Amino acid sequence: MKKVFKKTRRMTRKVVKNCIFCKQKIEPDYKEVDALSHFMNERGKIIPRSTSGICQKHQRVMALSIKHARHLALIPFLVRPGQ
Repeated sequence: MKKVFKKTRRMTRKVVKNCIFCKQKIEPDYKEVDALSHFMNERGKIIPRSTSGICQKHQRVMALSIKHARHLALIPFLVRPGQ
């Protein structure tokens, strides 16, 4: 007896894979808090590369600069929803 499998469609979001740092030819910096806050969600977590659409090189540099800014108290480590 032959098994028949149904093909399922996955609902995926298409994110434009255009790195804004490559387009503007700049590097992420820990002092630019406004630029770094675009790559963090409302809870303070770093948004993954698949969602943000930036390249691998700049994702690594951006994550390090966010961590550096957190250590210098420019960005909070955790944002609680009630506060």
